[in-house]
Amino acid sequence: MNIHIHNKLNNQVIKYIFPLKLCSLRITRLCCCCCCFFFGEYPSLLLHSPAMEFESLQRRRSSSVSANQNNASIREKRPKRSEVIAKNKTIEELIKTARAEKDHLAPFPDFRRFHVNGLSVCLKSGHGNKLSSPVKHYIQSLLKLNMEGPYGSEWPEEEKVKRKEMVLPEAHYVFVHEVANSNADEMTTVLTAAETSTCLEDSGPLVGFVQYRFVLEEEIPVLYVYELQLEPRVQGKGVGKFLMQLVELMAQKSRMSAVMLTVQKANVLAMDFYINKLRYIISAMSPSRVNPMMQLEKSYEILCKAFNDEAKTILEDREDELDQLDKDGSSY
Repeated sequence: MNIHIHNKLNNQVIKYIFPLKLCSLRITRLCCCCCCFFFGEYPSLLLHSPAMEFESLQRRRSSSVSANQNNASIREKRPKRSEVIAKNKTIEELIKTARAEKDHLAPFPDFRRFHVNGLSVCLKSGHGNKLSSPVKHYIQSLLKLNMEGPYGSEWPEEEKVKRKEMVLPEAHYVFVHEVANSNADEMTTVLTAAETSTCLEDSGPLVGFVQYRFVLEEEIPVLYVYELQLEPRVQGKGVGKFLMQLVELMAQKSRMSAVMLTVQKANVLAMDFYINKLRYIISAMSPSRVNPMMQLEKSYEILCKAFNDEAKTILEDREDELDQLDKDGSSY
């Protein structure tokens, strides 16, 4: 059958089968397909009836309504702008108040002293912009002694950074002084008196220190431990654990949501101490978790211990959070 005759037959089919009211339908093209229309030898006609178009329109409307409902649900979950502003203001006040505190040891008199395994130490507070020259020299010397090895070739540059950080006004300190065992009780009395809380440096030699700050990490208020350094002769006696317990108490007293710190991967003993003994975890902010491909490039890990669900979600469980966001996003 030639094309001319075929088209004439198609026209006849349209003329006799479809009612007059459908003649207004615009037929742009008649094409052949595998199945037949009424007559086994005639190709099917690709036409859309009003009912079919109505069904299609209903499906589109239904899909649109569903998408709008999902979008509305997501908008409801998002906090209002006024709530975000109020929350940020509260966090800023927390950080400001914590930084202004003169002595974070004051609420914890029992932590002014520590006596174990033949070692007695007393603690005192300090600030980066009020360090004496001898204390500055001690900090620099102990940092080099403990950290030059783990940092390796990076140490010269890192040492310059640490020298600047140590004297900033936002740097807070807990200094560890060794005292004679016979004077431990007497020293406790002196240190817990409010007017003499600034223990004299000649009361005993320095054997270590903690440097910490109150900062924002991913909009979460945290106490960040910049340094925990002890002389080798007092390591392994429980002083480090005692100091970290104190740090966590100070963080919670100041209403911080977590404690964070950075550890060199090469410092195997420190990694074991924080992760296995103190139960810190590698933070979602750490390079190895942000981008596993960076794991070999970066020489450090960021560790954290969160105190509430929000901090736990953002600082510890970021992968779970992102997975949930992906699920939410794929639902519409």
